[in-house]
Amino acid sequence: MAAPVHRRLLRESRAARRHLALAGLLGVLGAGLIVGQAALLAYIIDRAALHRASLADLQAQLLALGAVLLARAAVDGGFELSGRLGASRVMSELRARLSRHLLLDSPAGHDGEERTGELAACAVQGVDALQAYFAGYLPQLVLAAFVPLAVLAWATSVDPLSAGILALTIPILILFMILIGKGARVQTRRRWRALSLLSAHFLDVVRGLPTLRAHRREAAQARILADVGERYRAETMATLRVAFLSALVLELCAMIGTALVAATIGVQLAGGYLSLTAGLTVLLLAPELYAPLRGVGQQFHASADGTAAAERIFAVLDRPLGIADAAAQEPAPAGARLAQRRVALARRLPDPAREPIRLDGVGFAYPHRKEPALDGVDLRLAPGQTTALVGTSGAGKSTVAKLLMRLADPTAGRVSCGGVDLRELDAELWRGQIAWVPQHARLFAGSVAENIRLGAPDASDERLQRAAAAAGALEFIEGLPHGMDTPLGEDARRLSAGQRQRIALARAFLRDARLLVLDEPTANLDEESARRIAGALTALTRGRTTLLIVHHALLAERADRVLRLEGGRLARPADGDELVDRRLLEEVA
Repeated sequence: MAAPVHRRLLRESRAARRHLALAGLLGVLGAGLIVGQAALLAYIIDRAALHRASLADLQAQLLALGAVLLARAAVDGGFELSGRLGASRVMSELRARLSRHLLLDSPAGHDGEERTGELAACAVQGVDALQAYFAGYLPQLVLAAFVPLAVLAWATSVDPLSAGILALTIPILILFMILIGKGARVQTRRRWRALSLLSAHFLDVVRGLPTLRAHRREAAQARILADVGERYRAETMATLRVAFLSALVLELCAMIGTALVAATIGVQLAGGYLSLTAGLTVLLLAPELYAPLRGVGQQFHASADGTAAAERIFAVLDRPLGIADAAAQEPAPAGARLAQRRVALARRLPDPAREPIRLDGVGFAYPHRKEPALDGVDLRLAPGQTTALVGTSGAGKSTVAKLLMRLADPTAGRVSCGGVDLRELDAELWRGQIAWVPQHARLFAGSVAENIRLGAPDASDERLQRAAAAAGALEFIEGLPHGMDTPLGEDARRLSAGQRQRIALARAFLRDARLLVLDEPTANLDEESARRIAGALTALTRGRTTLLIVHHALLAERADRVLRLEGGRLARPADGDELVDRRLLEEVA
């Protein structure tokens, strides 16, 4: 079978390596127990049938046989338990890495090109399918490595002729497994591609359903979904046909091998060349030799979805990150000096509320765009002041925010705080000083309190209430059915856009960050909601260094200075001062 072990899963997951080591230990123990069970059972039958031994005479052997059976049951349970634990840990690791890669490390790079439905299918159904791989396939593969060796070694010591027959049939069985496994792998990948296409298209249709209904195009999409679903059904049935063919071939090979051994043992017993104990032992061990190999074939089909999804996830994880790409273009000090410098900088993390943040000759280019998003931007964020960036959509304003939050690094120039290049700081430590309020607040299916506490998970109820009150959210929260404990549901659909923004602001108040990045927080709001949000922002930005990306004059006029960004370049006020340029306010209005 091609690539029986997914090496990438084992190489990159500690949980997988520990699980495989435990499976190997249990496999050795299980192989010994199988041989011991067959030898004891054959001895008991021989003594009872030919030597008329009583129950009392066989008491010790029967107790030993019972102990072996209990030990085999414990080993099988250990396989199952370790497999499920290993699977759950690997699944958690994979999902965490995929989420981090898409949401944190490379939001400025490829995530906009991703098919969300396809990745959702990989991260949910696909990763769930890894349970069959770790709980079934890997343990069975370990048994297939140890049990045949133990059986052949024991059979050789008691009946070399039968052992030779068994040894000749194993390569034939493995050859069929390889041939069928290759076909099954190709078919499974085709089936997974069909599922990914169906998931991606279905998610797109659900998201655009209001628009489709407005233009009366829902029937056409229903037909497309039916066609894709039919393709998935056909691929699934083709995969099942391969699986059933595999099971038939493996069972047939095992049956023929066992029959040959049984015939050989019968001839030897009739001729007096073999004792009943030895013959029964080999005959009992023959099915045990083939059972792990048949199990590998069966579990391979069950785990194929998981490995196909893992390959898709690793393909995403292997793509270069925005931060790594930019950093790779900058000269780096020697390893030892760089490590020492980072330790020193971790002890002296610059404070953006007290030290200026500077963008010096900053440039940034997205991989999928021809024109750079930023080109030679020089900008200074004064401590404790609010700087507003205005400009048309696509001018590079949100890219500046991403650079400040270390969600991407500049491809030219540098971003620094207090003279320290942000690339030399630990990204997590730096982000710990930042609060971000986007134009579309992301809320989750938990309660109101849980959503606000994302800003400070350990905050007390009193701090939570103060943050909600400061953001102007307490009034409507108290009107909810269960107040702070009200579950918001998927995408918080029960809340209006203004209420969502106030919860996001409460999250920022609770975080009490040193640097605020506000990306059009009043976008898509009515005038009354925008006015309320603007009032809350005035309190939030007081005494904090703030970057305000804005299209609304109501917010821009509250800034200490307003700068325009167009085509990736910064246009300063004509008089060159650091005050609000009223002409820009008029243009924003």
